[in-house]
Amino acid sequence: MQAFSDIRALIIDMDGVLWHGDQAQAGIVEFFQTLRDLKLPFILATNNASLTAEQYVVKLAKMGVTVTLNEILTSGMATALYLSERYDPLTTRIFVIGGIGARQPLMDLGFTLTGLNDTNPDQRAHLVVCGMDRELSWDKLATATLNLRAGAHFIGTNGDLSLPTERGETHGNGAILAALTASTGVKPMIIGKPEPIIYRQALSLLNVDTAYTIAIGDRLDTDILGAVRTGIRSLMVLSGISTKQDVAAADFGPNWIVPDIRDVTTLLRNNPL
Repeated sequence: MQAFSDIRALIIDMDGVLWHGDQAQAGIVEFFQTLRDLKLPFILATNNASLTAEQYVVKLAKMGVTVTLNEILTSGMATALYLSERYDPLTTRIFVIGGIGARQPLMDLGFTLTGLNDTNPDQRAHLVVCGMDRELSWDKLATATLNLRAGAHFIGTNGDLSLPTERGETHGNGAILAALTASTGVKPMIIGKPEPIIYRQALSLLNVDTAYTIAIGDRLDTDILGAVRTGIRSLMVLSGISTKQDVAAADFGPNWIVPDIRDVTTLLRNNPL
């Protein structure tokens, strides 16, 4: 394993790294205390767009961890920022499949969200944004399908096919995207990992060079591949989705592999950064 050094910032995934559902990973408090003790800046960058930054702050507080809003970047936030740089929020209508974590960032930046079953040709959405939706319905899928067939651009907050929860591994947003693609033939543009967009936004927030940044995640096909595409080093924990066998079978991989965040804490404590 190469030297764990020259580290000035971290980009950290959450699901599978810090928790499974509402069950915190062992060592989470000590991990964040180490980051504070070492004055090591970080961004919690998650593909999960179901919650807002404010809700993630509350979730972490319940686990004994204090973070600020500017230390969180969700794929919902990344999507809203990306779209605001390319579309005029005052004239762009968006239909959203997803929870408040996908909807609120778009509204905060001034976009108009169209309603369910709103099929008026003059009021159709210009964009369909799809994030993880725990209240997914036939009507939501139908409305998205109608808008896509009418020419709306298709945006996925992330393409994760699965999601680690306290109940086990369940379907992720990628499964919803696949259903819409199957019914329309339209493939989405993905904002979250493994695309480098969300990592580049995190790097901008951290204002740290890629050479001194490490991404921490549990998924080889999103967290680690995204880091590779962005040109930053990565560390994979085995507490989530991917395994050592997955890494052995791939033509890319992380710089480090450890069991969980307790081992990351040990590395940070015992190595000169």
